[in-house]
Amino acid sequence: MYKSYSIELAGRTLTVDVDRVAKQANGAALMHYGDTTVLSTATASKEPREGVDFFPLSVEYEEKMYAVGKIPGGFNKREGKASEHAILTSRVIDRPMRPLFPKDYRNDVTLVNMVMSVDPECNPEVVAMLGSSIATCISDIPFDGPCAMTQVGMINGEFIINPTLAQKDVSDLALTVASTREKVIMIEAGANELPEDKMVEAIYLAHDVNQELIRFIDRIVAECGKEKHSYASCAVPQELFDAIKEIVPPEEMEDAVFTDDKQTREENIRQITQRLTEAFEGKDEWLAILGEAVYQYQKKTVRKMILKDHKRPDGRAITQIRPLAAEVDIIPRVHGSAMFTRGQTQICTITTLAPLADAQKLDGLDEFETSKRYMHHYNFPSYSVGETKPSRGPGRREIGHGALAERALIPVLPSEEEFPYAIRTVSETFESNGSTSQASVCASTMSLMAAGVPIKKAVAGISCGLVTGETDDDYIVLTDIQGLEDFFGDMDFKVAGTHDGITAIQMDIKIHGLTRSIVEEAIRRTKEAREYILNEVMEKCIPAPRPEVGKYAPKIIQITIDPQKIGDVVGQRGKTINTIIERTGVKIDITDDGNVSICGTDLRNMEEARRMVEIIATDFEKDQILTGRVVSIKEFGAFIEFAPGKEGMVHISKIAKERINRVEDVLTLGDKVTVICLGKDKMGRISFSIKDVPKNIR
Repeated sequence: MYKSYSIELAGRTLTVDVDRVAKQANGAALMHYGDTTVLSTATASKEPREGVDFFPLSVEYEEKMYAVGKIPGGFNKREGKASEHAILTSRVIDRPMRPLFPKDYRNDVTLVNMVMSVDPECNPEVVAMLGSSIATCISDIPFDGPCAMTQVGMINGEFIINPTLAQKDVSDLALTVASTREKVIMIEAGANELPEDKMVEAIYLAHDVNQELIRFIDRIVAECGKEKHSYASCAVPQELFDAIKEIVPPEEMEDAVFTDDKQTREENIRQITQRLTEAFEGKDEWLAILGEAVYQYQKKTVRKMILKDHKRPDGRAITQIRPLAAEVDIIPRVHGSAMFTRGQTQICTITTLAPLADAQKLDGLDEFETSKRYMHHYNFPSYSVGETKPSRGPGRREIGHGALAERALIPVLPSEEEFPYAIRTVSETFESNGSTSQASVCASTMSLMAAGVPIKKAVAGISCGLVTGETDDDYIVLTDIQGLEDFFGDMDFKVAGTHDGITAIQMDIKIHGLTRSIVEEAIRRTKEAREYILNEVMEKCIPAPRPEVGKYAPKIIQITIDPQKIGDVVGQRGKTINTIIERTGVKIDITDDGNVSICGTDLRNMEEARRMVEIIATDFEKDQILTGRVVSIKEFGAFIEFAPGKEGMVHISKIAKERINRVEDVLTLGDKVTVICLGKDKMGRISFSIKDVPKNIR
């Protein structure tokens, strides 16, 4: 018999069923929130994976299209690889949970969240996060939980806990906060320039809700939790550390790692590792874990120097940003380009503009998003960190970094009415040594401005790090962390925004949470750094968006027609509109409400296409002057085509001032002629005249 537990959460009932399904998993929870249903499972391998120096955790968020009554697209009509949204949700679940597993645990752990039903009032992402925490907590897998997650929106200045899909669509804030019993462990946010103090208020509102959920999870674990299994520790033995220190004293390790050049530091460590390998020849058990031991030795050295001596590896002050540089237009012929450099981190972003028809089509569980007009893609090739490996397309990290930069820039983009383009920015990582995602925010802002995209304000991003001691009060926050400080530190706190507020946050940590004082200091530090980057670098490079799009970018003409005339413009099976496109070489998009976008690079052809569309969509009026081509000659007159599918007839008596016997005496097929509309004849037909066209127009 299964057990069921319920709690009221944001006005809706959250129910957890334990031992109802998936009983062979280490832990399973069937989650219900309104009509949203998610099955969350946690499983672990019996033995540690050999040859790895990290905890092999895999988090999956599976979107089943039947959950929203859809059949998947494509030929095979079944779910394929995870969508971008599913990958981002998996990352949001992974980030707060990973630090709570033992650091010396090497057993494979897989957390699977299968979305089986979606209620628009109840977000499945929140349900999946809570389900993963509950499934792991009640399992026998070692885990220092529970943790809980809450989302916060804001409409008209009022905070909303776990907003519905409809509320998210109009919210000025999309905040996700995960907490342990006492501290915040993960923050992810997108916002419409939210002031820093308001963001902190929202974070700790979510943190308070999380405490209620943790007490709820504790009750479930007390009744259903299994005893945690023992495991083989993969920690480096102390005797190996002692032996290493005899060969490489702490002072020598400090000299090796404290340099501002990444390649120099890596060469120093390589030489030290080579010496140790030779010294431990024959001790295979030590050689097998020597790399991890040297890594841990570096980590302890860097943390001690930063925390106790306030000395950073590259010699900077605690609040100092690395040297900055910015330039635009470094790539010819593209629609916009910019490069941003911060120390040994360098990003080049290229902007491409296209008609709205090129917006990305979305096929997922979210009912409110069917397309995406702005796309930000981030690439991280191996050469950017001096390594060699084949490119296999973007991984989860690249997708996550691209989404973060995209979220940071969306609040400042012009509306479709102001700027009727689909926009794609691609951030290429040329060099990486810390916080490339925030460098891509800076580069993308300048690239958009260089492309003539009228963004409302410039956005900059920066990351802060953290090194903690034995107590909550023993810590130091670092502005603009480089790679070494990220690897060996406890936090990567990324914040992007304008002069006026925050547009995006992503916080990753390796410890069991942050105190409020750390969160507030990190947000304050990033505000100061953001202002410096905007004032001293970006705005000096390009102070405002260019007044128009570049030479090689497509141009767009917009007109509005009577929606009832859309069928005339499109024609039977698209024949009319395709003829216009073939003759002019433009792209034409028509919305259901009659908005027509004509896109091309040749303004003359674009104007011709506009003229054709307007003629087709407008009824002929008396005294209207038109220009067309002779497409048919009869004994009684000639037919003139003014636009594809739009013709009129000139009677033989209206062709010339003098009497003519044959139409062919004056006109031939293909002749371009100007006519005037005479109105309707006695039978209600529209008639035209060539001879009555005013002389000054002929």
